[in-house]
Amino acid sequence: MDHSGHGMTMDLPPFTLARGLHWSAEPFFLVACLAGLALYGWGVVRLRRRGDSWPAHRTVLYVTGVLTVLLTMCTGLNDYGMVMFSVHMVQHMIISMLSPILILLGAPVTLALRSLPVAPRGRKGPRELLLMLLHSRYVRVVTHPMFTIPLFIASLYALYFTPLFDFLMGSMAGHIAMMVHFLAVGMVFFWPIIGVDPGPHRQGYLLRMLELFAGMPFHAFFGIALMMGSTPMVATFRDPPASLGIDALADQNAAGGIAWAFSEVPSVLVLIALLFQWYGSEQRQARRTDRAADRNGDKELEAYNAYLASLHAREG
Repeated sequence: MDHSGHGMTMDLPPFTLARGLHWSAEPFFLVACLAGLALYGWGVVRLRRRGDSWPAHRTVLYVTGVLTVLLTMCTGLNDYGMVMFSVHMVQHMIISMLSPILILLGAPVTLALRSLPVAPRGRKGPRELLLMLLHSRYVRVVTHPMFTIPLFIASLYALYFTPLFDFLMGSMAGHIAMMVHFLAVGMVFFWPIIGVDPGPHRQGYLLRMLELFAGMPFHAFFGIALMMGSTPMVATFRDPPASLGIDALADQNAAGGIAWAFSEVPSVLVLIALLFQWYGSEQRQARRTDRAADRNGDKELEAYNAYLASLHAREG
């Protein structure tokens, strides 16, 4: 692999699905994903050993989310993503719009709060530090819609259409930092909308849907801008290696099509999840109302029985 010009050049054969999915581990993401899976597994095992339950579907969603990160960063997709705009866009879409949704639906913060031991009085352990972070001003700011929506939009336009993208793509460290940023932006954007973990901002379901749709159109417009470009717009992908046998402009148009089409995927997933959450919330509220009505009915019956008993006593 050579460093030259704006990006990192490498000789790769023409892209195929088989080559894109072959194992090509990136150490940082490999270690991070394995650590995430191990910690989540430890939490589930700890809960079950003390007799508590943890929903199996949460585990499946979380593991699937982490595996999508591994698929994105530890296969040939990461190699081809350094030189092909279309493959890079697949990486971007998965790691910023699919992986965060699946990971958040796995409720890792809730699992941590339930499984981590409570520190002795006067001390602060991992659980207490996590609670402090959740209630901090920092988390309130970075999860507020007035912050998350502009950040979500700026991560597209201010990154791809400025020299910052070419600078980051000039080294593997910059590329990894950019992918970490994409994942983090997706997490803070979708957390207040779909997250089941506790957080400082939890709007009603209709407002959450509006928050979701506030960001998606800009994503679609970004894809359309790439599709309609008459010249290559990003210097990193302006001169693809000859071994790939691709045209830079056609590859850019394909990247735009991927960005445009993929914007529908999280919308559908989030809407389905929100509808299920909404239905579950209504069911829980109905059960609480029924229990309250039953208690009130019991009290009324007891009062009526007491009244009858007082009448019987006076008649006696």
